[in-house]
Amino acid sequence: MTAAYPPILAESLTESLVRPGAERHARVFAGVLAQVPEARAFTARALAGCPAGARDALLLCVTELAANAVEHSASGEDGAFTVEVSRPADGVAYVAVTDAGAARGAAKGPLAAGSLDAALDGTVVDDIPESGRGLALVAAFSSRWGCCDVCGGGRMVWAEATWPVLVPLGGIPAQAPWKGRKATSRPGDGAA
Repeated sequence: MTAAYPPILAESLTESLVRPGAERHARVFAGVLAQVPEARAFTARALAGCPAGARDALLLCVTELAANAVEHSASGEDGAFTVEVSRPADGVAYVAVTDAGAARGAAKGPLAAGSLDAALDGTVVDDIPESGRGLALVAAFSSRWGCCDVCGGGRMVWAEATWPVLVPLGGIPAQAPWKGRKATSRPGDGAA
């Protein structure tokens, strides 16, 4: 963990999603698989203007997270899920999918606890069943990701993408300091 990438807590993510000046979009979708492409299209529109790599990474993440919400939570039992997209600053964007909580009769496993590392501890990705690779993809394609329980029994899973941005340098002279200077010879460079 570094100061540049401190851990994100649900409170700080929520604050960044609603921070004044942050570009934020949110929409509720019916908890059916047919809504996953709609959630992806909504996210694509909200991320217009982001670099293609970051946008594509977050589109993959929101697709996986929305499908997970429908297939593995009460959202898929005549419920709904929410997609939030935020661009709190230049060079960073988040997607968050909030589901309706545990499905009836759902067992709590290591992924349900939000710990991909614990779930995959010593596991070769090829050994994960095809239906269990969604969070591994989210972890691989995002700059960072996480999850937390939310009020009302649901769970929010978020992913972040970052990209480099130009940082203006204050105080740079209009002309580079080496331009316009007369070349001088140095001892031993062969100039007379």
